[in-house]
Amino acid sequence: MSCTRPKILFPIVNKPLLQWTFERLAANNFTDVVLAVFHQTEMYIKQHRVPRCGVHVAYSHDPFNKPLGTGGSIKKTEKHIGHDAPFIVLNGDIFADVNYRELFKVHKEKKALATIALHSVEDPSRYGVADLAKDKSIKKFIEKPPCESAPSHLINAGAYVLSPGIFDIIPEGRAVSIEREVFPKLADEGTLYGHVFEGLWMDIGKPEDYLAINRKMLEAHTGKHKPKTGKNVQIKKPVAFDKKVSIGQNSAIGPYAVLGRNVIVGNNVHIQNSLILPGTVISDSSSVEGAIIGEGVTIGADVRIAEGCIIGDHARIKDGVSLAEGVSVCPANQVSKSVLASDRKC
Repeated sequence: MSCTRPKILFPIVNKPLLQWTFERLAANNFTDVVLAVFHQTEMYIKQHRVPRCGVHVAYSHDPFNKPLGTGGSIKKTEKHIGHDAPFIVLNGDIFADVNYRELFKVHKEKKALATIALHSVEDPSRYGVADLAKDKSIKKFIEKPPCESAPSHLINAGAYVLSPGIFDIIPEGRAVSIEREVFPKLADEGTLYGHVFEGLWMDIGKPEDYLAINRKMLEAHTGKHKPKTGKNVQIKKPVAFDKKVSIGQNSAIGPYAVLGRNVIVGNNVHIQNSLILPGTVISDSSSVEGAIIGEGVTIGADVRIAEGCIIGDHARIKDGVSLAEGVSVCPANQVSKSVLASDRKC
């Protein structure tokens, strides 16, 4: 999926992740946003015409052939941000219901150089892990430690407040990891603090997590658009439809199904626990269960797509094909024969 779009444009209940982020920032009275991206990502964002929700957006670009890392990208935004006040940094592939005001409050009370939003997870080995003291100072910060050596289950939730003095610490002109180089140093100096929050948090980096956040948000945001339906169509909530969705007769949609704009569903089709991105066509008597279907995909008649499958944008699945559990299809590829469980990718 990320071959053809940056993760910040992955839709969550038919709304790009970046739009959810803009909405949350606007609700917290932020007026200016700097996106640290490659030029290509900026192009994708502008093509998608993501609503800015009233915030002013500027772009800071990493060199095309020289990624600067998390810290280096922050350093490059210095000319946009200046040195007047603390600012918040958000990871682009995280969906989190963080109260930014509370995070700023802790930052100012502790006179911190950096304050990280922390969230408790079962497996901290995928993330930066904090050893938090009672006074909210972070005694130790370790990036992606093995589970057995992790100091806690409190991880960097991908949101942190930084004071302008951080620009003096991050080296210029080279790649810098703020998680591996800067945060551990600040912890040793006693200027790194943490704020634990209990709200919704999800990293969409894994397909099962991406499906899970859509399921969670479906329970609260089912959308306002109604599809055009034939006779005897069953719609089992929660479901969400974007504009101009068409569903043929005797089809069953849901529960936990999201259909994007201009999706066409044939007769006798069953879709459950799946994401169908815009412009996809699903022909008669096919079934999709627990799968992610990309944009502009054509699925033939009598096709079976099993749980955990991912179909890249503009792929074509021919009539009568069955895809076993966990099969991935690359963008623009054509599949004319059934794919067994042992053939995970095509």
